Amino acid sequence: MSIQDMQISEEISAIEALKRLDATAKRVLFLVRDGKLVAALTDGDVRRFLISGGNLETPVKEMANYNPKFIRVSDYEPGLAEWIMRSFHIESVPLVDDEGKITDILFLEGDGSILSPNAIHSLTDVPVVIMAGGLGTRLYPYTKILPKPLIPIGDIPIIEHIMNSFYRFGARRFILIVNHKKSMIKAYLGEGKYPYSIEYADEDKPLGTGGGLSLLKGRVDSTFILTNCDILIKDDYSKILRSHKNQGNVITMVTSAKDFKLPYGVVDLREDGAIKGIREKPSLSFLTNTGCYVVEPRVIEEMENDTPIGFPDIINRYREAGERTGIYPVSEEAWYDMGQFDEMKRMEAALTGQEAIDGRR
Repeated sequence: MSIQDMQISEEISAIEALKRLDATAKRVLFLVRDGKLVAALTDGDVRRFLISGGNLETPVKEMANYNPKFIRVSDYEPGLAEWIMRSFHIESVPLVDDEGKITDILFLEGDGSILSPNAIHSLTDVPVVIMAGGLGTRLYPYTKILPKPLIPIGDIPIIEHIMNSFYRFGARRFILIVNHKKSMIKAYLGEGKYPYSIEYADEDKPLGTGGGLSLLKGRVDSTFILTNCDILIKDDYSKILRSHKNQGNVITMVTSAKDFKLPYGVVDLREDGAIKGIREKPSLSFLTNTGCYVVEPRVIEEMENDTPIGFPDIINRYREAGERTGIYPVSEEAWYDMGQFDEMKRMEAALTGQEAIDGRR
């Protein structure tokens, strides 16, 4: 499905519109005139028209909404599309350029994420590597019983939430670097249980957040995504990947904007020890490493074998060598870190009610 599949002429019949709605598996189509958005048509609009005695051969312009909600590309900002869709109880909103032509169509998914037809298959050939071998000391005593990837968030473990979020953008291949309680992880995930493949790389000893990648030599030959097993990014992965490619980075770090308000007054001193000023409960703004990266495959091949190293240290090596590394910032609300107990509750509240897996067999 593409955004072109969801655009129709005002003159097509109701029966043709129903066929198009069925083919796209969406509940809305957009009417265009001279390539410009003029109206929206939902399956409900067609149904109400037919119930009231309308004819299947009637042009859709007789039943469409000529005051559709849309967002101009120049006005777009994170959160706006979700706000519009929730406020007006609609499932999609188109983005239009200054000429009124549709450039994209955004859909609100069940978990609150925003998805577009352009992004659905954007990760089809992109492996997702998940670092799932840590001890999970921040979540003790939970991790005394369960490995961190299997700690439940709602009805399913965090590892499933992570894989599902990438699966919605087309990811079909997952590689888990495992160590601590790895047999339990493999037993739970099983074989043939999901509509995507799951592979494993076994660490014989802890290799840090980056060292385990050396186990993948000869197995990954394309740009891949690397992520911790306790974080979730609710953003458009296709845009993250596109930004990485456009910047020409060896590694792109996904960062989150954080605004932290100190609960105390901060005293600034002069060189002679006298008080220069007092800032009452100031706010600090900074970018934080989320634990998610887009990485070029050469990083794997250039790693030392069987050597513990943190992935931030790998980034520093390339940066100091003059290689291009960069960031992709997401909002604080788009980053969920299960490694903190209060954040775990926030993540669970956001994901509660989500189906166990969209495409589970």
